[in-house]
Amino acid sequence: MIYEMRVYHCLPGRLPALLKRFETITLAIWKRHGIRQAGFWTVLVGESNQDLVYLLAWDSMAERERIWNGFMTDPEWIAKRAETERDGQIVASITNSFLQPTSFSTVR
Repeated sequence: MIYEMRVYHCLPGRLPALLKRFETITLAIWKRHGIRQAGFWTVLVGESNQDLVYLLAWDSMAERERIWNGFMTDPEWIAKRAETERDGQIVASITNSFLQPTSFSTVR
């Protein structure tokens, strides 16, 4: 199992719009594609309280590429994302890392 950590750096004041999009749109589309989330967090104390951090669980990089590419080209996702951004861009930038559990990790 590998984990993908994604950090969405929102434009000022746009985090609520991103949270709403995940809760009401994105998660349902992910479910249809088989994307497994391992958790979502907002920043309580840290560099920016305008960030959303989440983890995705993958069996392999090949699985990730296949499923993520299907999601990113999904016509419903493309349309809904555009609809949620009609009042302006939400995310300024995204960073992601792929994490591999250590032999002593409680998360496998």
